[in-house]
Amino acid sequence: MSAKAVATLAKPNMRGLLTDQIKKNLIISTVLSFGAMFAYKFLVADKRKLAYAEFYRTYDIEKEYNRMKQAGIFTAARPA
Repeated sequence: MSAKAVATLAKPNMRGLLTDQIKKNLIISTVLSFGAMFAYKFLVADKRKLAYAEFYRTYDIEKEYNRMKQAGIFTAARPA
């Protein structure tokens, strides 16, 4: 076997492997968590806010009170 036919492999990097892996995992998890946060905000929270705003914009507390009073929910107020 000639000396030219044998190739030497480069030595693997054995220092800082855990640190590099932790940095990579932290970056990936941070990006994914921010992505999930923005997706939840735009897809769920904003729609929920609009639904609550619409409900309270059209909510009539007197009408609701009279409905519950007629149903006999309140013991202090007799149905009229």
